Amino acid sequence: MPVPAPVAAAPAPCGVPAFDPLRVRGGGHRLRRALLRRRRAVAAGLAVTAAALAASGAGGPGAAAGAQERAEAAARAAADAQPDVEKVRLVTAPVRIADVETVRLLRPGDRVDVIAAAPSPGGGESDARVLATGVLVESIPRALESAAEGGALVLLTVTRGVATELAGASTNSRLALTLC
Repeated sequence: MPVPAPVAAAPAPCGVPAFDPLRVRGGGHRLRRALLRRRRAVAAGLAVTAAALAASGAGGPGAAAGAQERAEAAARAAADAQPDVEKVRLVTAPVRIADVETVRLLRPGDRVDVIAAAPSPGGGESDARVLATGVLVESIPRALESAAEGGALVLLTVTRGVATELAGASTNSRLALTLC
């Protein structure tokens, strides 16, 4: 009869050694970034105020006439220097391009020029004009196989004014793209 193998006893429990607490680095960068942004905003406000005061000539009993007009002009100039969100409002414009094979070459993020070719009434050469330069291709819908006759749809990121011009030109012109 075989003799059973001796069973080893489990090791004695031991305590957890003492160690220093963990310190996570890099957590304060958010606070520093927020303070830096606030400092920049305050500095920009002070710079605009200083420019307005310098342009107004205010500062003593000998202030020049027309100081109020100069201060208002300086404030308008400072406001014009800041990018106006309403002026540069971008929209996504769907544009139907006549050449489907050109659209197959595009990828989202590409920059293109949009050209309108209006057919001439006599059947001669058409007038071509550039409608938009360096616009961003946002996406290309996947219905390219069925779009051979009417062209292919491309979504472009443009300003509101350019979007209006593209919509108007697409009613009576064939639109084409060139890659930038």
